[in-house]
Amino acid sequence: MRAPHDPGGGAVSLTKPGPQACSRRAFSIPFPIMRLPTFFPMSAAFVLSLSGCAVGPDYRAPELPAMPQAFKHDTGWQTVRTPVAEDGAWWKAYGDDRLDGLIDELEAANPGVAQAAARLRQAEAALRGTRAGFAPTVGGELSGRRSGTADAVANSYDGTLSVSWLPDVWGRVRRAAEAGQAELEGSAADLAALRLSLQASLAQAYIRLRVLDQQRELLLQTETAYTRSLQLTRNQYEAGMIARADVVQAESQLENVRAQLLELVDQRAVAENAIAVLAGRPPAGFALAADGSLVAMPPVPTALPGELLVRRPDLVVAERRVAAANARIGVAQAAWLPDLTLGLSGGYRSAEFRHWFEAPNRVWALGPTLAGVLFDSGARAAALDDARAVHEAAAEAWREAVLAALQETEDAFASLRALEARAGQQARVVALAEENERLVTNRYRAGQVSFLEVVVAQNGTLAARRGALDITRDRLQASVQLVAALGGGWSGTTAVR
Repeated sequence: MRAPHDPGGGAVSLTKPGPQACSRRAFSIPFPIMRLPTFFPMSAAFVLSLSGCAVGPDYRAPELPAMPQAFKHDTGWQTVRTPVAEDGAWWKAYGDDRLDGLIDELEAANPGVAQAAARLRQAEAALRGTRAGFAPTVGGELSGRRSGTADAVANSYDGTLSVSWLPDVWGRVRRAAEAGQAELEGSAADLAALRLSLQASLAQAYIRLRVLDQQRELLLQTETAYTRSLQLTRNQYEAGMIARADVVQAESQLENVRAQLLELVDQRAVAENAIAVLAGRPPAGFALAADGSLVAMPPVPTALPGELLVRRPDLVVAERRVAAANARIGVAQAAWLPDLTLGLSGGYRSAEFRHWFEAPNRVWALGPTLAGVLFDSGARAAALDDARAVHEAAAEAWREAVLAALQETEDAFASLRALEARAGQQARVVALAEENERLVTNRYRAGQVSFLEVVVAQNGTLAARRGALDITRDRLQASVQLVAALGGGWSGTTAVR
């Protein structure tokens, strides 16, 4: 937008044909000297009429790739339409009171959440500071000075009250406030995105810990069974029915299970420490008892791809950054135009303090000031180019984030689908392994096979059962990933415009 000019010698006109312009208006500035009650209101009215203009492009969301009508991997098997409870507490679908309590601790004590909340308050303060630019500034001054020359000494007592207003003629403050509002909304969504990420991390760590407890219980049961097998082989060896090698194999098998139990102790400690830190507590004073429970597998959620744009807080963060960058283009463009300042001051000035408030000592000043930069060696042009480049980068970052969100959601749906099929297949593997172990054990007791075949069968059963637990863990964690990919329990008020 070009700066206003005076083609006719007295009328200032502003024309804005598109999103960067105002409607056409014509104004005349009265230059003859007026009284204060007449001049100041007319000047203010003139400035306010100009203030309907705001340079820079109005915001429109950048074009996105065509959004599909549905996700590729979620058809034919989802069970619920929404991924969250009415109160947004998506983790309650897993039916574990201890997990609910840990999430509450995370909300109250996690340092990352506290930092994001502080950044949100910082954005609120910055927006209030920007909006203060709409209002006049009132100042006061009291001074007493004594000065002189070689021939005389004089005193001066001044008291002044001043009002200065920089009207937002070109919309610089409005564009800056638009940017601040977008940043505030982005900070709120950023807080929600961090919460969702931490909640998902805690839920996955909790699932991992509970599955480790299940595996420990399985290994303890296996240790008991292998101990009985070892006693059986020892009895048969002492009776001269088998060779010493069978006893060694039974002992080796038992010690291997005990080694796996020690490995689980280390893995569980790591998971427990991770949960403690996420909950904002020192690991040394935190412990979760092994109660043998396992969270429930919740119904698989689903959504339409387009809903991700307003339901995923990280996408809202990216979109609000585009809006803020767009508003800053207007701020950079406004730097090319002169600033109009209206000033009014009044007070008293006297050489003697006792006569300070007498009428002849009153002083006042009133007048507009028009100031602008005539030459800056291209600094404003560089700032405008920088603002446009920042906007372009933010727009591309948003497009990238949308594509990444679609990929994450598709990956989560595909993983859940594959894991569901694997869970059914693994259940059949477990059943066959248990049947094979039963048959081989009976044949061994009948003296038809060596203990080596029993060892192979028992190890096969253990591996199948542990594999089933691993798949259960992966399914539960994949369901958490899917809920996070769909935006969790966040319900934002910011829509893509």
